[in-house]
Amino acid sequence: MDCTQIFTGLAASLVLSLLGLVGTILPALPGTPLILAGILAYGLMAGFSRLTPGFLAGEFALTGITFLVDYIATAYGTRRAGGSRAAVWGAVAGTFLGLLAGPWGILVGPLLGAIAGELLMGKELADAFRSGVGSFLGFLGGTVVKLLIAGIMIAWFLRRIGPDVNACMPWNGGIHAI
Repeated sequence: MDCTQIFTGLAASLVLSLLGLVGTILPALPGTPLILAGILAYGLMAGFSRLTPGFLAGEFALTGITFLVDYIATAYGTRRAGGSRAAVWGAVAGTFLGLLAGPWGILVGPLLGAIAGELLMGKELADAFRSGVGSFLGFLGGTVVKLLIAGIMIAWFLRRIGPDVNACMPWNGGIHAI
């Protein structure tokens, strides 16, 4: 085990993980895919001995779940606020279109999409607005869930590599150049 490779991999992983956490909150960056990229960067730099196939499969699965959470949470919030299927589809379409408009588009897209869907179905503006607010609250709830999943991904990774990092600490005789 080469401590330089471990610390270089850890540094790359931490940078990507921090960017991933930011991306989980601000949708302009792909949150959990960046965290996963950091984990893979560590493996490429320091070796995959601690990153077993089961661990990597779990991390890939958690990353995939976060994509589902985005759409399910928005749809759930819209339906809870009394929105119709048109509002749900409008919120989903607004999410996709919002991606083209940057961070603010991603925040406002589901809201406007749900409102547009309800207005197209002939609902009153107040009802349409309530559905839009529901989609926005669903989006915020989904963000909280994605942040929790991102934290689990990072904690699980750090727990897996902890013994290698610990062995490289000066008090364990891992770094002789200090």
